[in-house]
Amino acid sequence: MLNEVPLFTCSRTLVYSWLHCTVQLDCAAPHHCDHFLVCSEGHGSYEKKCRRLEPVVNIHLLSATIIAALGGFLFGFDTAVISGTTDLLEQVFGLDQPWLGLPGSFWLGLTVAIALIGTVIGSVLVGKPADHFGRRSTLVVMAIFYFVSAVGCAWAWDWWSLLAFRFLGGLAVGGASVVSPMYIAEISPARVRGRLVAVQQFNIVTGILVAFFSNYIIQQMDFGLDAWRWMFGVEAIPAAAFFGLLFVTPRSPRWLITQGDVLEASRVLEKLGTDNNDIATEIRDIQESLDLEHHSLQEPFFQKKYQTPILLATAIAMFNQLSGINALMYYGPHIFRMAGATEGSDLLQTVAIGGTNLLFTICALAVIDHFGRKKLMFVGSIGYILSLGVCAWAFYTYQAEFRASINAADQVDKAKERAEQFPDDLEARQALSDARTAADTASQNAFVGGTIVLVSLLVFIASHAFGQGAVIWVFISEIFPNRIRARGQALGSFTHWIMASAISWTFPMIAEVSGGHAFAFYSVMMIGQCLWVLAIMPETKGVPLEQIQKQFGIE
Repeated sequence: MLNEVPLFTCSRTLVYSWLHCTVQLDCAAPHHCDHFLVCSEGHGSYEKKCRRLEPVVNIHLLSATIIAALGGFLFGFDTAVISGTTDLLEQVFGLDQPWLGLPGSFWLGLTVAIALIGTVIGSVLVGKPADHFGRRSTLVVMAIFYFVSAVGCAWAWDWWSLLAFRFLGGLAVGGASVVSPMYIAEISPARVRGRLVAVQQFNIVTGILVAFFSNYIIQQMDFGLDAWRWMFGVEAIPAAAFFGLLFVTPRSPRWLITQGDVLEASRVLEKLGTDNNDIATEIRDIQESLDLEHHSLQEPFFQKKYQTPILLATAIAMFNQLSGINALMYYGPHIFRMAGATEGSDLLQTVAIGGTNLLFTICALAVIDHFGRKKLMFVGSIGYILSLGVCAWAFYTYQAEFRASINAADQVDKAKERAEQFPDDLEARQALSDARTAADTASQNAFVGGTIVLVSLLVFIASHAFGQGAVIWVFISEIFPNRIRARGQALGSFTHWIMASAISWTFPMIAEVSGGHAFAFYSVMMIGQCLWVLAIMPETKGVPLEQIQKQFGIE
């Protein structure tokens, strides 16, 4: 047992926080204590009685966050799974052939971009249902869309049906990209909001990695030309889990208050926790930010007083895609084959991209509420500029070696096909042997340039995961007032996905000319992002949602 200590005159209450509990000490009274802390007000060391409060991140808050973020997992999986199917879809549906006077690369781009068109529409349309029916109910509908899309793509009977089901999946991705981070932001105390909303990004990159790895495993199982059906169909499993688990999560307390259900909102806040453990004050702050007597939830969105958050959300969403991140997500294996990678190793290199993405997302998740959003964005911008610039240089410098390797690999495929058709033809077998020898030589010549491309893209994905990837959905979910948050989140998501559509649709056509052109353009755009971060982007770390709008001068 500790000895009693003298009285101190200190009016400050010290709070020491970590992930699982808060210890509060009042410097004005002596107690016995099992903990030893040092007074930060200059009164020296003392021992005090600690009062254990509710966990900062209690089990209810953590579980609700993880379940809502499953929408992000499916978002990531649906985004990345297409990358392993592009070659097969070209063969099955003839997407490598010109049609209606347009090159095959145009139709391949459309097949990839159709989901993004659905995502754009979903992100625009989801705001009103999220306000009217609630965040949780809207996520339930998104889970159904994910499931139907996965099963439909697996059973697609022609190219048009595949487009329809991919479009439906895009609607789900667009809706989830708006509602999942918005829901998490609305249930989270300010001091851990960044980390909890970043769980959405963690789940997105986990979904991307699982999709890459799933594609690689399915490719090794030799399903032949039907492998793409299995790649799409696997998504039905997490979609079903997401649907079932949503029914055990609470409704957003901020949405409940907009519906006038203050009692239920109080119960939810008591269960999930607040910043100061004062539920009445929290509810009063939310009500003041809504100010429904003076501001209708149906008031115009595009007006001068909301100009600052609108411009901020639009800018960060545009820069996110102008980095070229979705070109890598959708065409990863294709990019590595452009750099001389052999069949099989291209998907394995894509798995390395997914693993790096996950690792650096975890790092960002750990520090986003300590370093802040702006510092992470700056570090990521520098990494973007350097890695994309080096990647562009490699494509310009080793372009001849890369093309020779691609042509040699094509010759191997043709020779192999002939040898399989005429197994007793000695000339065909010799041609296959010669083609493989030539391909090995061409691959060795392209090895240095291919390695530079791989390393630079690993640095690129690390920069994205630590910067933009971790920050974008947190930042957009924070900067809009409660009464227009759904529409603001929808605007940010719409901008993000319309740019993603443009990047993913045009990349195959640009890459046909030169991969260097595409990556050089992305690098220049990231110089613009770096300047925007330094000159304009505000810091929102640790600021309650209701205070952020006051900083922007929104009453």
